[in-house]
Amino acid sequence: MTLKIVIEEGAGTAAPYEQVRARIAEQARSGALPVGHKLPTVRGLAETLGLAANTVAKAYRALEEDGVIETRGRNGTFVAAAGDATAKAAAAAARAYAERVHRLGLTQAAAQATAEEALRATYTTP
Repeated sequence: MTLKIVIEEGAGTAAPYEQVRARIAEQARSGALPVGHKLPTVRGLAETLGLAANTVAKAYRALEEDGVIETRGRNGTFVAAAGDATAKAAAAAARAYAERVHRLGLTQAAAQATAEEALRATYTTP
């Protein structure tokens, strides 16, 4: 089980940090990277991929915010038990959305339609 990331370049591709974030998240969700798997250091992965260290650091920060990975100080960065953290983060985002659209005065139906459209656009965008 090794981390497999290929950075695609060209028009229409996501930013490199987003590609790194997405590939690690996909591999963690699928089990290709099991819970507890130690990830390369930021500098090590950046060097391997030919990216700036800040690019990989940005991806790692986003993954940590999403509960996909956890940093254990000098011990390194590891794949986290993402199920609970992911569910909690999704619930918090949904609550924040509901509170915001309520303050804006949208009806529940309008808020749901807006959310569904955003999900459709997000999930169909490469």
